[in-house]
Amino acid sequence: MRKSSIRRSCAALAAGTSLALALTACGGTTKKDVQDEGASAASTAKADPNAATKKGLTVGFLPKQVNNPYFTSADKGGEAALKELGSSYKEVGPSSATDTAGQVSYVNTLTQQQVNAMAVSAQDPGALCTALKQAMSNDIKVVTYDSDTKPECRDAFVSQASAEDLGRTEVQLLAEQIGYKGEIAILSAAQTATNQNTWIDFMKDELKQDKYKNIKLVKIAYGNDDAQQSFQQTQGLLQQYPNLKGIISPTTVGIKAAAQYLSGSKYKGKVKLTGLGTPNDMRKYVKNGTVDAFELWDPAKLGALAAQTAVAMVSGQITGKEGETFKAGGTTYTIGKDGVINLGKPTVFNAKNIDQFNF
Repeated sequence: MRKSSIRRSCAALAAGTSLALALTACGGTTKKDVQDEGASAASTAKADPNAATKKGLTVGFLPKQVNNPYFTSADKGGEAALKELGSSYKEVGPSSATDTAGQVSYVNTLTQQQVNAMAVSAQDPGALCTALKQAMSNDIKVVTYDSDTKPECRDAFVSQASAEDLGRTEVQLLAEQIGYKGEIAILSAAQTATNQNTWIDFMKDELKQDKYKNIKLVKIAYGNDDAQQSFQQTQGLLQQYPNLKGIISPTTVGIKAAAQYLSGSKYKGKVKLTGLGTPNDMRKYVKNGTVDAFELWDPAKLGALAAQTAVAMVSGQITGKEGETFKAGGTTYTIGKDGVINLGKPTVFNAKNIDQFNF
């Protein structure tokens, strides 16, 4: 990419985000300054599953929010996997789960630092695309994890599980708990979060089935993955809908905050709560009767698979095309449509099994 092209790109980014951050992130040269601007390498490269795993690489992790316990666990999994593979880990990211402009600037920072690959959990499906495409044009492999961008803006997406499995099973869990009857609400994270909205679409579709005819979804609230906001949104839901029978919160911050509110209120044990949470966050609420059952995958394993996917890409073992396979941590994974790699089925946690898990 010519330096003048980089300057024009940075000027455009600066106009839409923070001038200082964007220009700082775009300073200097990048890996393909001497080459023509064009499509990412993945569009023409061929996978060699027998290629040697490269060592000494640097993979940058960019979560939605750096001080979020869920992402701390996920990214530590990525760090451990990279150490085992002989490569280096670094983490950058915003302190707010809704600072999309901040995420853009951190993508630019990683591009400037010439990392070999980056693993990104996107706050918004389209806002990062210009910056991510610039990274890809500079031979940086882009893997999204947890929350995706548009498919053309990355090489592969490491999904927690099938989005359909996650959306439908949360409805199934709550329906069983409320006897398939009553008003329910959803407490989501940010209104633009790709993963949340995909799961919610499947929840709505599941609710169309005849067996849920006596269940009514009355509201989708947004706590922005902020504990205080999620707590207040839970309180607001119960004030607005006094006959509410259940809440689904497909976010670890949201479900913990909702459980905290319910456990100290008259609704404890009466309003059912399920969604996606970590065993360590939710253990006391399961044991005190606030929550019957919830689900999640192991975030450390998700982060590890994101790291392993990134290294496999840089090594040329995969390119992100549908049907390619690769081994990671003793498991063989197959890349699906639009470059999606599923970690596996979600695990349901309840009083019988929760003490078997520590994350």
